[in-house]
Amino acid sequence: MTESFAAADAESAIPEHCAAPVGRPIRVVLADDSYLVREAITHVLDTEPGFDLVATCEDGDALVAAVDAERPDVVLTDIRMPPSGDDEGITVANRLRVTHPEVGVVVVSQYANPRYGVALLEGGSERRAYLLKERLHDRAQLVGALVTVAEGGSVVDSKVVEALIVAQIRDDNSPLAALTPRELEILSEIAQGKSNQAIADQLVLSKRAVEKHINAIFLKLDLTRDEDISRRVKAALIYLSQLPPADPPA
Repeated sequence: MTESFAAADAESAIPEHCAAPVGRPIRVVLADDSYLVREAITHVLDTEPGFDLVATCEDGDALVAAVDAERPDVVLTDIRMPPSGDDEGITVANRLRVTHPEVGVVVVSQYANPRYGVALLEGGSERRAYLLKERLHDRAQLVGALVTVAEGGSVVDSKVVEALIVAQIRDDNSPLAALTPRELEILSEIAQGKSNQAIADQLVLSKRAVEKHINAIFLKLDLTRDEDISRRVKAALIYLSQLPPADPPA
C-alpha cells in the first residue's frame, strides 16, 4: 500500500495534481440527512468541471442502494444519519471496503471527534478522507479531498490534528510519552501531512536525519511495515485515539 496522506488546510489552494481530471468525470454519490447540506453540495458539484453527481441520499440504506446501482468513484457522506442516527457514515464506509473496495469515501463531521477518524481508517487509509463540515463551504478543500480519494489517497482534516496535539503530549498514558521532544515535533509535522523533505526544511534538518527520527518513532509506536494501514497515517492517528470521548455528537 502506498503511504499517500494529506492534511486538509483551509488556506491552501488546490495543487495542480488535485484538479479534477480532464477525462471521465468523477462519479459521486452524496448522502446527508440535511436538505440544505445536500442542496449546497449539489450546487458545488453541478458547477465544478470534472464531477458527475449521480445520486443524493438521506440515509445509510439509500446510500448502500445507490452505490450498488450507480457504481460511483467516491461517496461523500455525513457521519450521523438514519437509520442508526449514530456513526452510520462510518458503518457504510467500512462495509464498502469489503463490498466495493474501489469506491472512495469522504466522511464529514461537525466536530473533530478523533474516534471517528480511527474507525474510518483502521481497515486501511487508501481512498478514505475525514473532513470537518466547515470544509464543505470551501470549494477548493471539498474538490481536493474528492480528487485525492478518487486517486487512492487519504485526507485527514488538519484542524482535527492541530486541536488535539497538545492534549496528546500532556497525556502520560499516551504511547507518545515514549517519544523525545524532537520526535514529538517531527510526529506533529507528519500528522499535518508533510513529506520528509518538507519536515526537514521546516525544522532545518537534513532529510536523512528526519528519516532516522521517523524510523525511531515507528519503532517506539510499534508500527511495523506489514501493517495494513499506512504507518504515517497510523502514527498521526495515535494523536487522535487517546482522548476521552468529550466531543459533542457529530
